[in-house]
Amino acid sequence: MKAKVTARGQVSIPAKIRKRFNIEPESKIEWIVEGGVIKVIPLPKDPVSAFRGRGSRRFSTERLIEERRAETQDEN
Repeated sequence: MKAKVTARGQVSIPAKIRKRFNIEPESKIEWIVEGGVIKVIPLPKDPVSAFRGRGSRRFSTERLIEERRAETQDEN
């Protein structure tokens, strides 16, 4: 699918893609440049919920929370 860039550098995401990837107003996306390719990645509204059930015991929600607390303490 093609989209046109406006004078302000804006691009509309085609409706089929928005529906398929559940991209709604206030959704966030990430732009990744790899060589001569630009990738657009939709980010989940709640990354922890999106992660749930996809990792092994090594990557539990509790472990992620503990690691984040440790990072926060290191930052202070």
